[in-house]
Amino acid sequence: MVAPDFRDLERQLAGTRALTDLPEAHGTLAGALCSNSSVSFQDWLQEVFPEGVVGAAETSILAVYEWTRYALESGQLEFHPLLPDDDEPVAARASALGQWCQGFLYGLGSNPIPDIEQLPEQVGEIVRDMTAMTRIDVDADESMEGNEQAYSELVEFVRIGVQLLHDELAGAREAIAAGSDADDKPPSIH
Repeated sequence: MVAPDFRDLERQLAGTRALTDLPEAHGTLAGALCSNSSVSFQDWLQEVFPEGVVGAAETSILAVYEWTRYALESGQLEFHPLLPDDDEPVAARASALGQWCQGFLYGLGSNPIPDIEQLPEQVGEIVRDMTAMTRIDVDADESMEGNEQAYSELVEFVRIGVQLLHDELAGAREAIAAGSDADDKPPSIH
């Protein structure tokens, strides 16, 4: 399955009434899927778009949902956050990464997950590091190459960290799914 094109999606979303930018919206989806495998496309739409309506961009947004679900569940480490292309200024990309992490944490907290203190130490560390990354900025005293290198390392950390969280929370997702089946309630992000 091919990853969605950030620039094309951003163009399509420009005419919508999305409540967040694409990075934050994608982070919200990834976090929600890590904590609850029953999150539907419609659940996500209702979080990101007023009245859950996307308009003409719905096919592309559905492709984002399907690709994200596939990439997380495939076990092939294909997941990556949807962020601006490398030809954008590093400050803009860093800001988008911070937005992505903010959305991820929002989505992750959308369902009850085990206390991060009870999960393996590296899981709690990933959540804490992503929390710190919501305030990311470029270092004015660092060279352009240094900022580019730091940004690349942070994106890779997020990519691998999200996959690790998804894998570690498999039992929690199963418990949520079993509970929602028993209660016969539709799952929701919030």
